[in-house]
Amino acid sequence: MMLELHDPVVSLMRQVGRDIVMPRYRNLAADEVSEKAANDFVTIADKESELRLAEGLAAILPEAGIIGEEACAADPSILERAGDGLNWIVDPIDGTGNFASGQPPFGIMVALVDGGATLAGWILDPLTGRLCHAMLGGGSHIDGEQVRARESGGELPIAALAVYFMSPEDRADIQRRSQSSFTLVDIPRCAAEQYPRLVLGQNDVSVFARTLPWDHAAGTLFVNEAGGCCQRTDGSPYVVGDLRRGLMGASSPRLWDRAAATLFG
Repeated sequence: MMLELHDPVVSLMRQVGRDIVMPRYRNLAADEVSEKAANDFVTIADKESELRLAEGLAAILPEAGIIGEEACAADPSILERAGDGLNWIVDPIDGTGNFASGQPPFGIMVALVDGGATLAGWILDPLTGRLCHAMLGGGSHIDGEQVRARESGGELPIAALAVYFMSPEDRADIQRRSQSSFTLVDIPRCAAEQYPRLVLGQNDVSVFARTLPWDHAAGTLFVNEAGGCCQRTDGSPYVVGDLRRGLMGASSPRLWDRAAATLFG
Protein backbone atom coordinates (compact mmCIF):
# COMPACT_ATOMS: atom_id res chain seq x y z
CA MET A 1 0.00 0.00 0.00
CA MET A 2 2.82 2.41 0.82
CA LEU A 3 4.23 2.29 -2.70
CA GLU A 4 0.79 2.93 -4.16
CA LEU A 5 0.42 6.02 -2.00
CA HIS A 6 3.78 7.56 -2.86
CA ASP A 7 3.11 9.11 -6.25
CA PRO A 8 -0.29 10.65 -5.35
CA VAL A 9 1.12 12.13 -2.14
CA VAL A 10 4.14 13.61 -3.90
CA SER A 11 1.95 15.02 -6.67
CA LEU A 12 -0.33 16.65 -4.10
CA MET A 13 2.55 18.16 -2.14
CA ARG A 14 4.20 19.56 -5.25
CA GLN A 15 0.89 21.03 -6.38
CA VAL A 16 0.37 22.72 -3.01
CA GLY A 17 3.92 24.06 -3.04
CA ARG A 18 3.52 25.42 -6.56
CA ASP A 19 -0.02 26.82 -6.33
CA ILE A 20 -0.30 27.95 -2.70
CA VAL A 21 3.03 28.26 -0.90
CA MET A 22 5.37 29.78 -3.48
CA PRO A 23 2.96 32.47 -4.76
CA ARG A 24 2.83 33.82 -1.17
CA TYR A 25 6.60 33.69 -0.61
CA ARG A 26 7.87 37.26 -0.17
CA ASN A 27 4.37 38.35 -1.10
CA LEU A 28 2.49 38.43 2.21
CA ALA A 29 0.46 41.41 3.35
CA ALA A 30 0.80 42.47 6.98
CA ASP A 31 -2.67 41.17 7.82
CA GLU A 32 -1.79 37.75 6.36
CA VAL A 33 0.70 36.97 9.15
CA SER A 34 -0.20 36.51 12.81
CA GLU A 35 1.25 34.99 15.99
CA LYS A 36 -0.35 31.92 17.58
CA ALA A 37 2.03 32.38 20.50
CA ALA A 38 5.25 34.26 21.12
CA ASN A 39 7.51 33.73 18.08
CA ASP A 40 5.10 31.10 16.70
CA PHE A 41 3.78 32.46 13.43
CA VAL A 42 1.01 31.42 11.08
CA THR A 43 0.26 32.84 7.65
CA ILE A 44 -2.59 32.63 5.22
CA ALA A 45 -0.41 30.27 3.19
CA ASP A 46 -0.17 27.83 6.14
CA LYS A 47 -3.94 27.75 6.47
CA GLU A 48 -4.63 27.37 2.74
CA SER A 49 -1.89 24.76 2.36
CA GLU A 50 -3.28 22.65 5.19
CA LEU A 51 -6.81 22.78 3.81
CA ARG A 52 -5.67 21.66 0.36
CA LEU A 53 -3.43 18.93 1.78
CA ALA A 54 -6.20 17.66 4.07
CA GLU A 55 -8.67 17.47 1.20
CA GLY A 56 -6.19 15.71 -1.06
CA LEU A 57 -4.95 13.23 1.54
CA ALA A 58 -8.52 12.36 2.54
CA ALA A 59 -9.20 11.50 -1.09
CA ILE A 60 -6.04 9.38 -1.36
CA LEU A 61 -6.73 7.35 1.80
CA PRO A 62 -10.25 8.03 3.14
CA GLU A 63 -9.91 5.69 6.12
CA ALA A 64 -7.10 7.77 7.66
CA GLY A 65 -7.71 10.71 9.97
CA ILE A 66 -6.02 14.08 9.52
CA ILE A 67 -3.83 15.63 12.23
CA GLY A 68 -2.79 19.07 10.97
CA GLU A 69 -0.76 21.68 12.80
CA GLU A 70 -3.22 24.51 12.19
CA ALA A 71 -6.27 22.39 12.96
CA CYS A 72 -4.65 21.45 16.28
CA ALA A 73 -3.90 25.11 17.00
CA ALA A 74 -7.63 25.81 16.62
CA ASP A 75 -8.71 22.67 18.51
CA PRO A 76 -5.97 21.15 20.72
CA SER A 77 -8.10 18.07 21.41
CA ILE A 78 -7.33 16.82 17.88
CA LEU A 79 -3.74 16.18 18.94
CA GLU A 80 -4.94 13.73 21.59
CA ARG A 81 -5.78 11.14 18.91
CA ALA A 82 -2.49 11.45 16.98
CA GLY A 83 -1.33 8.06 18.24
CA ASP A 84 -4.66 6.31 17.79
CA GLY A 85 -5.25 4.35 14.59
CA LEU A 86 -4.34 5.43 11.07
CA ASN A 87 -3.64 9.15 10.60
CA TRP A 88 -2.04 11.58 8.21
CA ILE A 89 0.24 14.04 10.05
CA VAL A 90 0.48 17.38 8.23
CA ASP A 91 2.79 20.36 8.59
CA PRO A 92 1.58 22.71 5.85
CA ILE A 93 4.64 24.97 6.12
CA ASP A 94 7.44 24.00 8.45
CA GLY A 95 9.67 26.96 9.21
CA THR A 96 6.85 29.48 9.04
CA GLY A 97 8.97 32.12 10.78
CA ASN A 98 11.48 31.89 7.94
CA PHE A 99 8.75 31.86 5.30
CA ALA A 100 7.00 34.88 6.82
CA SER A 101 10.25 36.86 6.86
CA GLY A 102 11.01 35.98 3.24
CA GLN A 103 13.97 33.76 4.04
CA PRO A 104 14.72 30.05 3.47
CA PRO A 105 14.52 27.33 4.57
CA PHE A 106 10.95 26.11 4.87
CA GLY A 107 9.18 22.96 3.77
CA ILE A 108 6.02 20.88 3.58
CA MET A 109 5.95 17.72 5.71
CA VAL A 110 3.50 14.81 5.57
CA ALA A 111 3.61 11.48 7.39
CA LEU A 112 1.33 8.47 7.63
CA VAL A 113 1.19 6.85 11.06
CA ASP A 114 -0.63 3.87 12.49
CA GLY A 115 -1.00 3.49 16.24
CA GLY A 116 1.89 5.88 16.80
CA ALA A 117 4.29 4.13 14.40
CA THR A 118 5.34 6.14 11.35
CA LEU A 119 4.82 4.11 8.18
CA ALA A 120 5.92 6.71 5.63
CA GLY A 121 7.08 10.30 5.52
CA TRP A 122 7.62 12.99 2.89
CA ILE A 123 9.55 16.28 3.15
CA LEU A 124 9.34 18.77 0.26
CA ASP A 125 11.44 21.90 -0.16
CA PRO A 126 9.22 24.05 -2.40
CA LEU A 127 12.09 26.41 -3.23
CA THR A 128 14.46 23.81 -4.69
CA GLY A 129 12.00 21.00 -5.39
CA ARG A 130 14.03 18.55 -3.27
CA LEU A 131 11.85 15.66 -2.11
CA CYS A 132 12.97 13.47 0.78
CA HIS A 133 10.90 10.42 1.60
CA ALA A 134 11.12 7.23 3.60
CA MET A 135 9.01 4.14 4.13
CA LEU A 136 9.23 1.86 7.12
CA GLY A 137 11.54 -0.98 6.11
CA GLY A 138 12.01 0.56 2.66
CA GLY A 139 14.93 2.94 3.14
CA SER A 140 15.25 6.67 2.57
CA HIS A 141 15.36 8.51 -0.73
CA ILE A 142 16.10 11.98 -2.04
CA ASP A 143 14.61 12.79 -5.42
CA GLY A 144 14.13 9.08 -6.06
CA GLU A 145 17.68 8.01 -5.21
CA GLN A 146 18.28 5.88 -2.13
CA VAL A 147 20.54 7.59 0.40
CA ARG A 148 22.55 6.48 3.42
CA ALA A 149 23.34 8.84 6.27
CA ARG A 150 26.95 9.89 6.51
CA GLU A 151 28.98 11.69 9.16
CA SER A 152 30.52 15.07 8.39
CA GLY A 153 34.00 13.73 9.05
CA GLY A 154 35.22 16.80 10.93
CA GLU A 155 37.56 16.72 13.92
CA LEU A 156 34.56 17.41 16.16
CA PRO A 157 30.98 16.39 15.33
CA ILE A 158 28.85 19.25 14.00
CA ALA A 159 25.88 19.90 16.27
CA ALA A 160 22.78 22.04 15.78
CA LEU A 161 21.01 22.30 19.12
CA ALA A 162 17.46 23.65 19.27
CA VAL A 163 17.48 24.86 22.87
CA TYR A 164 15.00 27.74 22.65
CA PHE A 165 12.09 25.66 24.02
CA MET A 166 14.17 24.41 26.97
CA SER A 167 14.06 25.85 30.47
CA PRO A 168 16.87 28.34 31.20
CA GLU A 169 18.53 25.76 33.47
CA ASP A 170 18.44 22.98 30.88
CA ARG A 171 19.60 25.36 28.16
CA ALA A 172 22.61 26.44 30.21
CA ASP A 173 23.47 22.81 31.03
CA ILE A 174 23.35 21.70 27.37
CA GLN A 175 25.42 24.66 26.26
CA ARG A 176 28.03 24.00 28.95
CA ARG A 177 28.28 20.28 28.11
CA SER A 178 28.52 20.88 24.36
CA GLN A 179 31.17 23.58 24.18
CA SER A 180 34.33 21.48 23.92
CA SER A 181 32.77 18.37 22.40
CA PHE A 182 31.11 19.70 19.24
CA THR A 183 31.44 22.27 16.53
CA LEU A 184 28.24 24.23 17.15
CA VAL A 185 26.30 25.68 14.23
CA ASP A 186 23.11 27.68 13.99
CA ILE A 187 19.87 25.78 13.67
CA PRO A 188 17.80 26.44 10.53
CA ARG A 189 14.60 26.82 12.60
CA CYS A 190 13.05 24.34 10.21
CA ALA A 191 12.84 20.59 10.87
CA ALA A 192 12.21 20.04 7.16
CA GLU A 193 15.79 21.22 6.62
CA GLN A 194 17.38 19.94 9.82
CA TYR A 195 16.58 16.27 9.22
CA PRO A 196 18.06 16.15 5.69
CA ARG A 197 21.23 17.79 7.02
CA LEU A 198 21.76 14.80 9.31
CA VAL A 199 21.64 12.44 6.34
CA LEU A 200 23.65 14.57 3.91
CA GLY A 201 26.74 14.90 6.10
CA GLN A 202 26.15 18.58 6.87
CA ASN A 203 25.27 18.10 10.56
CA ASP A 204 26.10 15.19 12.84
CA VAL A 205 23.82 15.81 15.81
CA SER A 206 20.57 17.65 16.39
CA VAL A 207 18.69 18.09 19.65
CA PHE A 208 15.04 19.10 19.83
CA ALA A 209 13.17 20.03 23.01
CA ARG A 210 9.63 20.20 21.64
CA THR A 211 8.52 17.09 19.76
CA LEU A 212 5.16 17.79 18.15
CA PRO A 213 4.32 15.13 15.55
CA TRP A 214 4.06 17.37 12.48
CA ASP A 215 7.64 18.53 13.07
CA HIS A 216 9.17 15.09 13.67
CA ALA A 217 7.17 12.12 12.37
CA ALA A 218 8.51 12.28 8.82
CA GLY A 219 12.02 13.37 9.79
CA THR A 220 12.71 10.71 12.40
CA LEU A 221 11.72 7.99 9.97
CA PHE A 222 13.86 9.55 7.24
CA VAL A 223 16.97 9.57 9.45
CA ASN A 224 16.43 6.09 10.87
CA GLU A 225 15.70 4.48 7.51
CA ALA A 226 18.88 6.10 6.15
CA GLY A 227 20.92 4.35 8.82
CA GLY A 228 21.20 7.27 11.22
CA CYS A 229 19.67 7.28 14.67
CA CYS A 230 16.82 9.39 15.96
CA GLN A 231 15.18 8.65 19.29
CA ARG A 232 14.25 10.09 22.66
CA THR A 233 17.14 11.39 24.73
CA ASP A 234 16.66 8.43 27.10
CA GLY A 235 17.19 6.01 24.20
CA SER A 236 13.54 5.05 23.69
CA PRO A 237 11.89 5.22 20.26
CA TYR A 238 10.01 8.29 19.10
CA VAL A 239 6.30 7.40 19.02
CA VAL A 240 3.68 9.72 17.56
CA GLY A 241 1.20 10.62 20.28
CA ASP A 242 3.82 10.56 23.03
CA LEU A 243 4.08 14.25 23.90
CA ARG A 244 7.11 14.01 26.15
CA ARG A 245 9.84 16.52 25.48
CA GLY A 246 13.31 15.70 24.25
CA LEU A 247 14.51 14.12 20.99
CA MET A 248 17.94 13.69 19.44
CA GLY A 249 19.01 12.71 15.96
CA ALA A 250 22.46 11.76 14.74
CA SER A 251 24.01 10.75 11.46
CA SER A 252 25.09 7.38 12.91
CA PRO A 253 24.27 5.25 15.96
CA ARG A 254 27.89 5.69 17.07
CA LEU A 255 27.55 9.46 17.16
CA TRP A 256 24.15 9.23 18.83
CA ASP A 257 25.68 7.24 21.70
CA ARG A 258 28.58 9.67 21.97
CA ALA A 259 26.29 12.70 21.99
CA ALA A 260 23.91 11.15 24.51
CA ALA A 261 26.74 10.42 26.92
CA THR A 262 28.08 13.97 26.54
CA LEU A 263 24.83 15.92 26.65
CA PHE A 264 22.58 13.80 28.86
CA GLY A 265 24.82 11.31 30.66
